[in-house]
Amino acid sequence: MAKASVYISVDVEADGPIPGPYSMISLGACVAGRHDGDVFTPVDPEVQTFYRELRPISDQFVPEALAVSGLDRALLVKSGAEPAGAMRDFAAWVKEVSGPAAAVFTAYPASFDWMFTYWYVMRFTGSSPFGHSRCLDMKTYFAARAGRPISGVAKGTMPKRLLSNRKHTHNALDDAIEQGEMFGKLMTEEY
Repeated sequence: MAKASVYISVDVEADGPIPGPYSMISLGACVAGRHDGDVFTPVDPEVQTFYRELRPISDQFVPEALAVSGLDRALLVKSGAEPAGAMRDFAAWVKEVSGPAAAVFTAYPASFDWMFTYWYVMRFTGSSPFGHSRCLDMKTYFAARAGRPISGVAKGTMPKRLLSNRKHTHNALDDAIEQGEMFGKLMTEEY
């Protein structure tokens, strides 16, 4: 029998294109669904959530990247969560909501969010609650199931019934919840 999994929808806002020289400035996550080994069950993504705004780890930033989130960098420097503590809290939350099931990271698209999240948990805690590879990209998942080339997939090309009715705000928690709702539809719809 396959091991049970808990799917965690994650969204990150950052002030540049890569972690290290640039900073993750907010992290939002929610439980999007559970798989008992045989059946996937979507859950209300607003029920189990995590959110932190983080203190930048360097002085470097790309103004256009920072502007996307609308967060105030000077305020984050003064009062953002210390990254090591925030990532310990995040890893503990993932373990708590997953229980004995395997935690699976999911995002749309996952490459950016996974890159920052994995780098931060490894750098600041030394381990990842998702292991080194339990990551599912919603965009790729849809393309594979729908028989479309990945280069031709965007939210605007997907059937509306698979999308969330929530607005994409670039607040990491709002967007994690929006994508968590979409993930439940992607996993349960036939297309």
